[in-house]
Amino acid sequence: MLNRQQISIELSELSDAEDLLKLELNNRDFFQMYTPLRSEKFYTLEGQIERINKNILQVQEYTGYSFGIFLLDSKELVGTIALSEVVRGDLQSCWIGYCLDKRHNGKGYMTEAVKLAVDYAFKELELHRIEAGVMPHNKGSIKVLEKAGFHKEGIAKENVRINGRWEDHQTLAIVKNEEG
Repeated sequence: MLNRQQISIELSELSDAEDLLKLELNNRDFFQMYTPLRSEKFYTLEGQIERINKNILQVQEYTGYSFGIFLLDSKELVGTIALSEVVRGDLQSCWIGYCLDKRHNGKGYMTEAVKLAVDYAFKELELHRIEAGVMPHNKGSIKVLEKAGFHKEGIAKENVRINGRWEDHQTLAIVKNEEG
């Protein structure tokens, strides 16, 4: 468990499946604006168990690290954050992605979570670079990344299919010697 002032992030466990399902169901329309289309099975307990099992396998294979974001005071699961597509060798890099319960936007939780995940990536995983892609109109997410030390690098044209449409993404990154 990694803590900051208001939240902790913890690697996904099977015991989180019901809370993860609740988070996804309560935010289905909100999250869909920023994610690829999902099957109906994703929105079942079985679907969330499969998701967590996949996440656990990725940790074992050193290719991805998915965390739940928990409030310190209530232990409520309020979001997820992941370090994905971990590449070793001469790249030593990964991508970061996240989502937060719409009821908790604007409270600083995601900035804290990103800082924790960046710290984990650089100190525990010994990575050199972390990248993020954000739809240019998602100013809140860009602000979160910039507060965590990421810098803008450019626009990737139509690089991710979000909610059934190919969307441009602002690429942001941070390298190990830049973190705050």
